[in-house]
Amino acid sequence: MAIHKTQRGKPLQRPPSRSSILIILTATVGCIAVFYIASSFSSTKGFFYSITETSIQSSNARNHRDSEKYLYWGKRIDCPGKHCESCEGLGHQESSLRCALEEAMYLQRTLVMPSRMCINPIHNKKGILHQSNDASSEERWAASSCAMDSLYDLDLISGTVPVILDNSKEWHRVLLTSMKLGSRGIANVQGVSREDLGSKSSYSNILLINRTASHLSWFMECKDRNNRNAILLSYSFLPSMASKKLRNAAEKIKVLLGDYDAIHVRRGDKLKTRKDRFGVVRSLHPHLDRDTRPEFISCRIAKWVPPGRTLFIASNERTPGFFAPLASRYKLAYASNYSSILDPVVENNYQLFMVERLVVMGAKTFIKTFKEDDNDLSLTDDPKKNTKTWQVPVYTLDIREC
Repeated sequence: MAIHKTQRGKPLQRPPSRSSILIILTATVGCIAVFYIASSFSSTKGFFYSITETSIQSSNARNHRDSEKYLYWGKRIDCPGKHCESCEGLGHQESSLRCALEEAMYLQRTLVMPSRMCINPIHNKKGILHQSNDASSEERWAASSCAMDSLYDLDLISGTVPVILDNSKEWHRVLLTSMKLGSRGIANVQGVSREDLGSKSSYSNILLINRTASHLSWFMECKDRNNRNAILLSYSFLPSMASKKLRNAAEKIKVLLGDYDAIHVRRGDKLKTRKDRFGVVRSLHPHLDRDTRPEFISCRIAKWVPPGRTLFIASNERTPGFFAPLASRYKLAYASNYSSILDPVVENNYQLFMVERLVVMGAKTFIKTFKEDDNDLSLTDDPKKNTKTWQVPVYTLDIREC
């Protein structure tokens, strides 16, 4: 029989006990389970589609300040809602975004803004050229949208209303924390007034308020615009929050223009007509086509803009040379005159319009298409909104009106 000698001074090594083996196995299984859960989170779609880096966020979530609360209206402006599939213009989407910002301001919460804004195809030529019929809905969305921070300066907005984007690390941490808090983490609301959201503890103590369930367009939550006390942000707020590169471009153009006046001429999308049952053409804005033609513009603005002045024209009219007759009275300027400034920064017509908007805001005299406030100067007296009566267009003008 073989004899095993042991080295002097070293204790005998005993085999691991049964309890030790069980502890090791339990720890191993636990690690595998944690890895599996983390993997599941990273592939989950839907409301929590964006949770990643789970292990890192778990430690960050524990450091989350309880005083910070958030408001989420969805990952696309006006979606869900009746405009989910369609893509509205910049002004329409800004009305909805301003409404969400107002609610966040009222509730003293951080607004989680969509990281991208939908662009109507007619304002995104690059998207049309590169669009494929085989593209998925998400690919089509990417081709017909632009990054929100390419339009707006988020730091500037946050000076008035704190905002974060829905693709940011902070948003990921908020989602993770809301799941950990259970019933105190998130409240999905529909048809609840902002007053109730602010005053009732069942909502006010929740980390995250989610309005995605609403079937309305965002701006419908601010429908009562006649109540001036309910308006927390002016119409000029978002235009003045343009991204830094757009603001810089506008400043360069204004310097080159010097002392100037400006008009905004809105034609294309507002000149809608239809025939009644007798075949008569009617319009919701019966004087608009007439009032935005150069000969009538010259007559209208004569009392506000003296001859010889530099006149910057921002318009969606696409007919070449349409405003040329005004050159007999004014020095005309357009955004197209400053392509060397705009081409490096402008990628779509939303950005172009935002630059033009900043330029006209800096004019000595600015004349809008429609009168929106009592002190506005306008090219037409037709109301901009709430026009439900189709009328026969008017093209004549009494010479005494000039």
